[in-house]
Amino acid sequence: MLNSCIIIVVAVLVLLLCPSSSAIQVGYDSRSMIIDGERKLIFAGAIHYPRSTIEMWPDLIQKAKDGGLNAVETYIFWNAHEPRYRQYKFDGNLDFIKFFKLIQEAGLYAILRIGPYVCAEWNYGGFPVWLHNIDGIELRTDNELYKNEMQIFTTKIVDMCKEANLFAPQGGPIILAQIENEYGNVESGYGDRGKAYIQWCAQMAVAQNIGVPWIMCQQKDAPQPMISACNGFYCDQMQTNDPNSPKMFTENWTGWYTKWGQKTPHRPTEDIAFSVARFYQLGGALMNYYMYHGGTNFGRTSGGPFLITSYDYDAPLDEYGNLNQPKWGHLKELHAAIKMGEKLITSGNVISKDITDNVQLTTYINDATGERFCFLSNNHWERDETIDMQQDGKFFLPAWSVTILGGCQKELYNSAKVTTQTSIMVKQADNYEEDYPADPLSWMWTFESMKDKLQGKGRFSARQLLEQKRATFDHSDYLWYMTSFDNNGTSSSSKNLTLSVTSSEQAHYHVFVNGQLIGSQSEHKQFQSPVSLVPGRNNITLLSATIGLKNYGEFFDTYTDGITGPVVLTDNGNITIDLSSNTWNYKVGLNGEVKRLHDPYSLHARAWKIADDMEELPTDRSMIWYKTTFRAPSGTDPVVVDLIGMGKGQAWVNGNSIGRFWPLRIADSNGCDVECNYRGAYKTDDDITQTRCVTNCGNPTQRWYHIPRSFLIPENNTLVLFEEIGGNPSQVSFQTVIVGSVCASADEGSTLQLSCQNGKIISEIEFASFGDPKGTCGRSILQQGSCHSAKSLTVAEQECVGMESCSIIVSSATFGSVDCGINVTTKRLVVQATCESEVVFYKKLKLKEAQSKA
Repeated sequence: MLNSCIIIVVAVLVLLLCPSSSAIQVGYDSRSMIIDGERKLIFAGAIHYPRSTIEMWPDLIQKAKDGGLNAVETYIFWNAHEPRYRQYKFDGNLDFIKFFKLIQEAGLYAILRIGPYVCAEWNYGGFPVWLHNIDGIELRTDNELYKNEMQIFTTKIVDMCKEANLFAPQGGPIILAQIENEYGNVESGYGDRGKAYIQWCAQMAVAQNIGVPWIMCQQKDAPQPMISACNGFYCDQMQTNDPNSPKMFTENWTGWYTKWGQKTPHRPTEDIAFSVARFYQLGGALMNYYMYHGGTNFGRTSGGPFLITSYDYDAPLDEYGNLNQPKWGHLKELHAAIKMGEKLITSGNVISKDITDNVQLTTYINDATGERFCFLSNNHWERDETIDMQQDGKFFLPAWSVTILGGCQKELYNSAKVTTQTSIMVKQADNYEEDYPADPLSWMWTFESMKDKLQGKGRFSARQLLEQKRATFDHSDYLWYMTSFDNNGTSSSSKNLTLSVTSSEQAHYHVFVNGQLIGSQSEHKQFQSPVSLVPGRNNITLLSATIGLKNYGEFFDTYTDGITGPVVLTDNGNITIDLSSNTWNYKVGLNGEVKRLHDPYSLHARAWKIADDMEELPTDRSMIWYKTTFRAPSGTDPVVVDLIGMGKGQAWVNGNSIGRFWPLRIADSNGCDVECNYRGAYKTDDDITQTRCVTNCGNPTQRWYHIPRSFLIPENNTLVLFEEIGGNPSQVSFQTVIVGSVCASADEGSTLQLSCQNGKIISEIEFASFGDPKGTCGRSILQQGSCHSAKSLTVAEQECVGMESCSIIVSSATFGSVDCGINVTTKRLVVQATCESEVVFYKKLKLKEAQSKA
């Protein structure tokens, strides 16, 4: 019996301590990742599990694989998983274990970025606010309280991954892990304590014993054995912290984030392709797109402050998971071209040669076999070049482009020559069936109960103005500040006073005096307004609303939020009373939040009042809740709700928060060029005024909000809106996001391809021209040029109409001989087509046939 027990114990220990039969050994050298002894180039993309839904994950991961990626990367979001001290959440779209298992099932590797500071334009950089509120703590520095909490969370995540066998030596998909995040950008501000902290981070990470390499991004002096990695728009010139470490590009920014009131930034497809190709040309081993799918900042997760709910990021997969064409397809072709030279790039000899000041040839060669693979780059932002490589041929290099040459003789790819179609996405109302039309929305409403706050009744008090994070623990956007004072002055002085309120730059707040709203303020530190006081007691109530907590910068966690003070009354410029050190009463959140008015199953259903028609519905009123029911749009296309007409607030569908809305914030009307020049280094910043290739000028920064299909049921869905400043829901509607039209361009001698997504078919050819057509797909109006084949439209209609996808060989044999003169060196075909559902297409076809017979 004893021997049997010993055998069982030994067997269990062997299972626990020994790697599985499917164990994967991960290593590296200066040229590549080495996985099970095989040198590999890694093409990765960021997909953040909480910015989508669990139902969306398989499709997103598969599209990443179809796009030529072999790895998926994600942060781990501390404040999402531990919103309250030692109360953890790992269910629903926070089930990162399931997310990693789906990555593995798709046959991809995974990159685990623990942080646990993540930045990511995520609320408070991913830190839970309870962490900030621990007395004596200092974040991201050599502070024992912080390091203890960071280690506890990091260890918990690592242990969960180990228990699920997710690390490569256990047979799992994770081949790399990251500790800390972009600390080198801010380290100088922390001095010697910052240097000590980063050393501790490395030691703590290594002690986790995960069996795969650790990385630190933007940390040039990363301690061994950490691998330093680069973030930015370009990382081809990066230097590693060790000559034996590979070059890793952990964040190649595919676009940029957007703030309320800003235009929408776009990074040109040609430019990001140039960045990727240059990185691998100059010895890169791993490149990760940030983002590959940006997704949605559901709930109150957007950081900033003042970052919008959409985190589309102009990524290869758009916010809803659709292919962002041509970016997705053009990068897919790039990955395929580079992989053709993977063996030579990772193990061949390297010869670099400057052909001109701006043109560089990099040759990877196998000396034993003579096999070659070349990159030819033109780094000039204006001047095209034609390069004569003698027996290997002549090659035309557009400015700011990289050409990849198979055998150093055949052009496989050029980063500036985009042949992938452009998909033009549109929002479309769902008309349901003709005999079953959509009913207009009927609304219910209720005012936010404020009587208690306007009378100064709170839950706790202090003789000071409290910092908002310390008071709320970020359990709500809203914090009420309430005080009162006795006015014993004369009647005249009571009518000639100015109330001044000073807040943090991040605050949006409302000011009430004696129950009346006297004004609101955003992004400016001080509010001033004349007030009329009454004899005796006067109540001042301030409602501060955060719009995402600051997520980046030195000591970002110490920035104050809310009403900072002073709060004073002045009479002709002289301070008459300073209220800052009064007794202030406080209440966190809205009464409607406590009552869970956003929840269809709330016990407070009787609070809602029914409006028989829109004339009875109170509109343009602040602090009001609206509620309606709707039928889910038919089909499988992504669903959005158009909140045009609303002011500012938050929205829920069937109890699920779809984020903050603020369509009153309008982008500047200037600066949206019709053409987008991809040439030259792309750059952007929070100001965005100098960023090129922006769109959405003069429109609401965001008016459409993603409703994942998994949030919906076929009938009787509930939409709840909390309106903070005043709006009108009469224009609210539900739509689907579809490919409205597709457009492609291809040079003579190649093949033009078009495809509609999600089962749509090509119903009409909007434009077709073989010759030298003018304009760019998706960017400008298409027009015939100086030469044009009269057969263009007929050929395109014959090949494409009624098809989900089509291919057209671009040649004189297809379109007939076209004389374009000596000034046109290469003829091309451009086709733009409409995509519609099969049902709509055949209805139109029948109608056309009936009309022709008539």
